[in-house]
Amino acid sequence: MQSIRLIRYFFYLLTNWNLNVAFHILKKEIRGEKKYGIFSTGSDDLDKLRDKGIDLSHATIYMPASYDILEDIFTHLKQNTIHHLLDIGCGKGRVLCVAAYHGVKKLTGIDLSKEFCTDSVRNLEKIKQTLPDVEYVVKNTDAFYFDIPDDADYIFFFNPFDEIIMSGVIKNIKNSIGINPRKITIIYLNPIHKNLFLNTGFVQTYSVKKLKYLEGCIMVKE
Repeated sequence: MQSIRLIRYFFYLLTNWNLNVAFHILKKEIRGEKKYGIFSTGSDDLDKLRDKGIDLSHATIYMPASYDILEDIFTHLKQNTIHHLLDIGCGKGRVLCVAAYHGVKKLTGIDLSKEFCTDSVRNLEKIKQTLPDVEYVVKNTDAFYFDIPDDADYIFFFNPFDEIIMSGVIKNIKNSIGINPRKITIIYLNPIHKNLFLNTGFVQTYSVKKLKYLEGCIMVKE
């Protein structure tokens, strides 16, 4: 089953990008899934949610963050103390699992898909077998209406939705900072709406780009 999904994902990548990107990501997928002992590969057009009447007009297709960009980002942050990482649009929990292996003890993920949340929990339970001190919460909820935890100091996005929802989430972040003033760090992969953060006082401190299409950045607001 896993091999079939890898093959399907390869052809999805090939169709949407090119052969070089498809081979590069597939190789990283195989190595990463084996390294972390989880299964989070594959794309999903979210048809199951649409069939249930859930509004997907602002959502983007699911695909996991590239392992090499993730590991580059967390290696760059290795000197930082991450108290509480929130992944908005957590999918199958890949980012939360990778963060746990890089020393993050408190993790929260939210996603619009109940099925993805179930997959996240399954993967995180595998991680807890190796890292029992990890604490996590996964919630099936809409990011637009989600109150940012007052102690979340790192927030992750992998282009989960459009500008309208992102603007609402940024407002929620600002409200959380108002309740508990603190430094907030944004980790943003495929940062299409990066300017929304820059225009509200965030400053980019790091960026990485590979094969033209794989991109991530870190933004900070003191």
